[in-house]
Amino acid sequence: MSHADLSSLPITAFEDVAALSARRSVRWRPGLAAVQGAAHHTEVFTASGDAAGAGVALALALDDLQHLPRADGSEADDRRNVLWVQTRDAARLNGRPYRAGLPQGLQSRLIHVMAEKAEDALFALEEGLRCRDFAFVIGEMAGNAKALDFTASRRLTLTSERHGIPLFLVRIDAAHDLSSARMRWEVASAPSAPPEWNAQAPGDPAWKAELFRARSHAPGTWTLSGGETSLTASKAREDTDRAVADWTAGLQHRRSPRAR
Repeated sequence: MSHADLSSLPITAFEDVAALSARRSVRWRPGLAAVQGAAHHTEVFTASGDAAGAGVALALALDDLQHLPRADGSEADDRRNVLWVQTRDAARLNGRPYRAGLPQGLQSRLIHVMAEKAEDALFALEEGLRCRDFAFVIGEMAGNAKALDFTASRRLTLTSERHGIPLFLVRIDAAHDLSSARMRWEVASAPSAPPEWNAQAPGDPAWKAELFRARSHAPGTWTLSGGETSLTASKAREDTDRAVADWTAGLQHRRSPRAR
């Protein structure tokens, strides 16, 4: 676009870009749902044979649920059920949810759906997002199913946002295809920190998580750790911090037209 074309745009257009730049320069962190609300459609990419995808999806969902503001007169704890939808291929690769391994308060509230095909899984996910009796919905799909194109992704996003039910979709052995998801993560298992009282005991699960696309946040890489009641994130690496700084500076440089 030429300088003349830029100068003809209303000043509000550049103010909107500046506001978007400011919002996206805010780094993601656990508990941010208390300020910005839940990200209604999140995708988590992972490799087969690694339970990191399901673990991170559940940890992110519980973190949002814990920090979302409660309306006056509502219960302190959200006791709604949780829908978990898997295709049979996804269950074959990474197994089914183990009810006894879930947080205690979630074990009796899990509804599991096994879908034979991707089309069936998408139907179940969309119907679940229409039901306000669910606290959140988790889905697991393997590969880049033809049925999960941009149109299907957009339907999930719009349904989630319209009805206020967050969706966390785990993509197993999938390429980063076109999607309307508001946040997209690439995750893998990481070594757990030793427990405080017994170094020989297994520690809390940990994951290396890269946020490579987000509507409201700058990209970054964290080591996440999920305990029974909280999600923690270690500081991003220095090279990632520099990349974010360069990326934000580029947005600010382009948000206003140059003088003729």
